[in-house]
Amino acid sequence: MRHIDFSPLYRSTIGFDRLFDLVDTPAGLNADTGYPPYNIERTGDDTYRITMAIAGFGKDDLSLEVKESLLTVKAEKKTEGENREYLHRGIAERSFERRFQLADYVEVSGAGVADGLLHVDLVRRVPERLKPRTIAIGGGDDTKQIEAQDAA
Repeated sequence: MRHIDFSPLYRSTIGFDRLFDLVDTPAGLNADTGYPPYNIERTGDDTYRITMAIAGFGKDDLSLEVKESLLTVKAEKKTEGENREYLHRGIAERSFERRFQLADYVEVSGAGVADGLLHVDLVRRVPERLKPRTIAIGGGDDTKQIEAQDAA
Protein backbone atom coordinates (compact mmCIF):
# COMPACT_ATOMS: atom_id res chain seq x y z
CA MET A 1 0.00 0.00 0.00
CA ARG A 2 1.28 3.45 -0.92
CA HIS A 3 1.26 6.27 1.60
CA ILE A 4 1.75 9.85 0.49
CA ASP A 5 3.22 12.33 2.97
CA PHE A 6 1.31 15.61 2.69
CA SER A 7 3.00 17.24 5.70
CA PRO A 8 5.07 19.68 3.56
CA LEU A 9 1.80 20.98 2.10
CA TYR A 10 0.32 21.63 5.55
CA ARG A 11 2.84 24.42 6.08
CA SER A 12 1.70 26.36 3.03
CA THR A 13 -2.02 25.58 2.94
CA ILE A 14 -4.54 26.18 5.66
CA GLY A 15 -7.95 24.66 5.50
CA PHE A 16 -7.11 21.95 3.00
CA ASP A 17 -5.56 19.57 5.50
CA ARG A 18 -8.85 17.71 5.67
CA LEU A 19 -8.75 17.25 1.89
CA PHE A 20 -5.26 15.76 2.07
CA ASP A 21 -6.17 13.49 4.98
CA LEU A 22 -9.26 12.19 3.22
CA VAL A 23 -7.51 11.70 -0.10
CA ASP A 24 -4.62 9.95 1.61
CA THR A 25 -7.06 7.32 2.85
CA PRO A 26 -9.56 7.09 0.00
CA ALA A 27 -13.01 5.75 0.68
CA GLY A 28 -14.19 3.24 -1.81
CA LEU A 29 -13.75 0.00 -3.59
CA ASN A 30 -10.15 0.19 -4.78
CA ALA A 31 -8.66 1.79 -1.69
CA ASP A 32 -6.09 -0.96 -1.29
CA THR A 33 -5.34 -1.93 -4.92
CA GLY A 34 -3.78 1.31 -6.15
CA TYR A 35 -5.51 0.94 -9.51
CA PRO A 36 -5.61 3.19 -11.37
CA PRO A 37 -2.63 5.28 -10.28
CA TYR A 38 -3.32 8.97 -9.70
CA ASN A 39 -1.68 12.26 -8.73
CA ILE A 40 -3.11 15.17 -6.79
CA GLU A 41 -1.47 18.50 -7.40
CA ARG A 42 -2.01 22.05 -6.24
CA THR A 43 -2.25 24.29 -9.29
CA GLY A 44 -3.03 27.59 -7.55
CA ASP A 45 -4.06 29.14 -4.26
CA ASP A 46 -7.56 27.62 -4.41
CA THR A 47 -7.25 25.15 -7.29
CA TYR A 48 -6.26 21.52 -7.47
CA ARG A 49 -6.04 18.80 -10.12
CA ILE A 50 -6.48 15.05 -9.86
CA THR A 51 -4.75 13.20 -12.71
CA MET A 52 -5.52 9.51 -13.23
CA ALA A 53 -3.76 7.10 -15.61
CA ILE A 54 -6.56 5.52 -17.64
CA ALA A 55 -4.71 3.71 -20.41
CA GLY A 56 -7.11 1.90 -22.70
CA PHE A 57 -10.21 3.89 -21.69
CA GLY A 58 -11.87 6.58 -23.78
CA LYS A 59 -14.11 9.36 -22.53
CA ASP A 60 -17.18 7.28 -23.43
CA ASP A 61 -16.01 4.57 -21.01
CA LEU A 62 -15.73 7.01 -18.08
CA SER A 63 -18.25 8.60 -15.76
CA LEU A 64 -17.74 11.20 -13.03
CA GLU A 65 -20.30 11.90 -10.34
CA VAL A 66 -20.28 14.30 -7.41
CA LYS A 67 -22.77 13.64 -4.64
CA GLU A 68 -22.53 15.90 -1.62
CA SER A 69 -18.75 15.91 -1.00
CA LEU A 70 -17.88 12.59 -2.63
CA LEU A 71 -16.34 12.49 -6.11
CA THR A 72 -16.73 9.10 -7.82
CA VAL A 73 -14.79 8.19 -10.96
CA LYS A 74 -15.98 5.01 -12.71
CA ALA A 75 -14.69 3.28 -15.81
CA GLU A 76 -16.16 0.31 -17.58
CA LYS A 77 -14.65 -1.05 -20.78
CA LYS A 78 -17.28 -1.92 -23.32
CA THR A 79 -16.38 -5.23 -24.90
CA GLU A 80 -17.14 -5.56 -28.56
CA GLY A 81 -17.00 -9.36 -28.67
CA GLU A 82 -13.47 -9.38 -30.06
CA ASN A 83 -11.58 -12.63 -29.76
CA ARG A 84 -7.96 -11.66 -29.32
CA GLU A 85 -5.11 -13.91 -28.37
CA TYR A 86 -2.63 -12.07 -26.17
CA LEU A 87 0.93 -13.31 -25.81
CA HIS A 88 1.42 -10.78 -23.01
CA ARG A 89 -1.25 -8.56 -21.50
CA GLY A 90 0.27 -5.73 -19.51
CA ILE A 91 -2.37 -3.02 -20.00
CA ALA A 92 -4.99 -3.59 -17.34
CA GLU A 93 -8.25 -2.54 -18.97
CA ARG A 94 -10.32 -3.72 -16.04
CA SER A 95 -13.24 -1.70 -14.77
CA PHE A 96 -12.68 0.44 -11.69
CA GLU A 97 -14.39 2.81 -9.30
CA ARG A 98 -12.30 5.33 -7.37
CA ARG A 99 -13.78 7.69 -4.78
CA PHE A 100 -12.37 10.93 -3.41
CA GLN A 101 -13.79 12.72 -0.38
CA LEU A 102 -13.74 16.47 -1.09
CA ALA A 103 -13.17 19.11 1.57
CA ASP A 104 -15.73 21.78 2.39
CA TYR A 105 -16.41 24.24 -0.44
CA VAL A 106 -14.32 22.24 -2.94
CA GLU A 107 -16.13 21.76 -6.24
CA VAL A 108 -15.30 20.08 -9.53
CA SER A 109 -14.73 22.81 -12.12
CA GLY A 110 -14.02 20.60 -15.13
CA ALA A 111 -12.64 17.33 -16.46
CA GLY A 112 -10.89 16.18 -19.61
CA VAL A 113 -9.08 13.24 -21.19
CA ALA A 114 -5.75 13.67 -22.99
CA ASP A 115 -2.88 11.28 -23.76
CA GLY A 116 -4.29 8.44 -21.64
CA LEU A 117 -4.77 10.67 -18.59
CA LEU A 118 -7.98 11.88 -16.97
CA HIS A 119 -7.66 15.37 -15.50
CA VAL A 120 -10.24 16.50 -12.93
CA ASP A 121 -9.93 20.16 -11.93
CA LEU A 122 -11.09 21.25 -8.48
CA VAL A 123 -11.62 24.71 -7.07
CA ARG A 124 -12.28 25.90 -3.54
CA ARG A 125 -15.04 28.51 -3.46
CA VAL A 126 -15.54 29.87 0.03
CA PRO A 127 -18.78 31.88 0.43
CA GLU A 128 -18.29 35.62 0.94
CA ARG A 129 -19.83 35.48 4.41
CA LEU A 130 -17.08 33.11 5.54
CA LYS A 131 -14.14 35.04 4.09
CA PRO A 132 -12.14 37.28 6.42
CA ARG A 133 -13.04 40.97 6.42
CA THR A 134 -11.55 44.08 7.94
CA ILE A 135 -13.58 45.85 10.61
CA ALA A 136 -13.03 49.55 11.16
CA ILE A 137 -12.22 50.60 14.70
CA GLY A 138 -13.97 53.75 15.81
CA GLY A 139 -12.47 56.21 18.22
CA GLY A 140 -13.67 58.33 21.13
CA ASP A 141 -16.95 60.05 20.22
CA ASP A 142 -18.09 57.84 17.33
CA THR A 143 -18.46 54.68 19.41
CA LYS A 144 -21.86 53.47 20.45
CA GLN A 145 -22.41 51.96 23.84
CA ILE A 146 -25.01 49.40 24.66
CA GLU A 147 -26.67 50.12 27.97
CA ALA A 148 -28.05 47.38 30.14
CA GLN A 149 -31.76 47.61 30.85
CA ASP A 150 -32.85 47.27 34.45
CA ALA A 151 -35.16 44.38 35.07
CA ALA A 152 -37.97 45.76 37.20
